[in-house]
Amino acid sequence: MHKDTPHSTAAALLPLVGGPANVTSVAHCMTRLRLVLADRSRVDDAALRALPGVLGVVEDGESYQVVLGPGVVGRVTGAFEALLAAGGSGATDGGGFTGNAPVGAADAPVGTADALALRGAELKARQKQRNATPLKTALRRVANIFVPLIPALIGCGIVAGIAGLLTNLHWLPGITPALAALSSAFMALIAVFVGHNTAKEFGGTPVLGGAVAAVVVYPGVAKVTAFGVALAPGQGGVLGALAAALLGTYVEKWCRARLPGTLDVLLTPTLTVLVSGLVTLYVLMYAAGEVATAIGTAANWLLTTTGALAGLILGGLFLPLVMLGLHQALIPIHTTLIEQQGHTVLLPILAMAGAGQVGAAAAVYVRLRHDTALRTTIRSALPAGLLGVGEPLIYGVSLPLGRPFLTACVGGAAGGAFVGLFAMLGTGVGATAIGPSGWALFPLLAGGGGWAATAGVYGGGLLTGYVVGFAATYFFGLGDGADRAVCDSGEHEPRPADRPGPRPASPR
Repeated sequence: MHKDTPHSTAAALLPLVGGPANVTSVAHCMTRLRLVLADRSRVDDAALRALPGVLGVVEDGESYQVVLGPGVVGRVTGAFEALLAAGGSGATDGGGFTGNAPVGAADAPVGTADALALRGAELKARQKQRNATPLKTALRRVANIFVPLIPALIGCGIVAGIAGLLTNLHWLPGITPALAALSSAFMALIAVFVGHNTAKEFGGTPVLGGAVAAVVVYPGVAKVTAFGVALAPGQGGVLGALAAALLGTYVEKWCRARLPGTLDVLLTPTLTVLVSGLVTLYVLMYAAGEVATAIGTAANWLLTTTGALAGLILGGLFLPLVMLGLHQALIPIHTTLIEQQGHTVLLPILAMAGAGQVGAAAAVYVRLRHDTALRTTIRSALPAGLLGVGEPLIYGVSLPLGRPFLTACVGGAAGGAFVGLFAMLGTGVGATAIGPSGWALFPLLAGGGGWAATAGVYGGGLLTGYVVGFAATYFFGLGDGADRAVCDSGEHEPRPADRPGPRPASPR
């Protein structure tokens, strides 16, 4: 039996996205291979979705994203980049994928799952057109600054959790200071990385962006007074670093457009650091510090005062925010809260949307018991959904079906209200890093009540989201004639094992 490897998956992917000449940029986040393509029409969407290992496909503005799952995506990206560097040689998986479509795919019967996949593709295409607005483009660029930082946030967050657990248990007192140093070092310098990525994203010199942003965390700023108040190292945090590097990028571009080459090499970096650095010290750090403080105060007040209602709204609206691309605006807010308080209190509530999605998919699985193709799709995508990778279930099941997407939001709202209620009662739940959700968030949980109480509240929220999402979808999400409509269509008949057809995505 053919076993998928990162190289075989990458080799199968490359021809399906149009070959090496069609790929202009490659990157990856926690779960997705993110490609910028020269010609979108050269992509074979149906074959991509049928490729073993592919959990889904998402289009987000300029990028074409292949969902592969946590862990797998990094290895496949490395193999994909190696194939690009080699000119795409060997771009076949040796298992029937020839570069255009799976063998026999053209003759495959179209079942309900295939029809839903096409429906999901149509919805995403229309959503892409709606997303082409200045606001959403700006949000995507902000996401491009922070998403590369997520692996370090996760690693440092887990180390911080281990250090906290050992401290509470009074175990290994000699090693806990070392663990605390390892977990805190990145956060102490995160402004530099934000500045580097900001300049890179907006067309400046990355190291100049990092140099300008570094002033935010330099201890010597304590001797500088702005608006009659002495600055504090780290004041303004990632927001100040982002603003500083963005200003530095514009100063750099202005200088390069006006200075002759002989002076450019000396004056452009000098003026970039000097002008944007002084503005950062005397304006941006103070202003960004006020904004960051307001964000932290507002988040804490929201949950401790109106926790259940806030959780209901946030948990219920997060899936639509994801669909609209507006969730990217939350990334710098999460990062600011982590920098200020050591954890973000918003992420565990927003993660409840994924629990509602899982419950809704389970209800579809039970109700449409005769639809073998759709049930196969759900079985393949459900493990990823439990770990917080929701795109396959959203775009392959609930969103194309319509009402199950709304009932999934109901489940997310119930789970969010559960977590928010306990925040009002004094047991707040936070996450020390962004990126994971679902069960994968447990190692990153933090809260004032200790890890056990925090995990209990978060687990209770997930269970509430599963149950309410399932019940809402089972009773209200499909309609009384759902089973009969699928049965009458004749599309639910099982596909014989020896008949060719698209292969379902294997779970990762």
